[in-house]
Amino acid sequence: MNYLMFVCMDDTATPDPEDLATMRERTQSWVDEMDGRGIRVQGQRLRPQQDATTVSVRAGDVVVADGPFAETKEQIAGFDILHCADLDEAIEVASKHPVARFGTLELRPFWEE
Repeated sequence: MNYLMFVCMDDTATPDPEDLATMRERTQSWVDEMDGRGIRVQGQRLRPQQDATTVSVRAGDVVVADGPFAETKEQIAGFDILHCADLDEAIEVASKHPVARFGTLELRPFWEE
């Protein structure tokens, strides 16, 4: 089963200085492990929420707004597509991500066709 994992961070929370100092290295270790296990299909960091553009159509008009749709302190900082046997494995994989120590990882299964 495929899962989309949103990597979410509260833009007002300050991670432990140890987490910040080793974040890139620990994230690369996580990526290497999940790639080696054949679990991580794709992943990427995202630009900050102020670079977002929101698009909707209302009464036939295209409405474009700068910034994210939701006003929230937590922002999506990146994503990974995971191929896991089941939700238990996806949870195990997410719990190993370095951001899990101070942020949130949201797992959403893909519709199976």
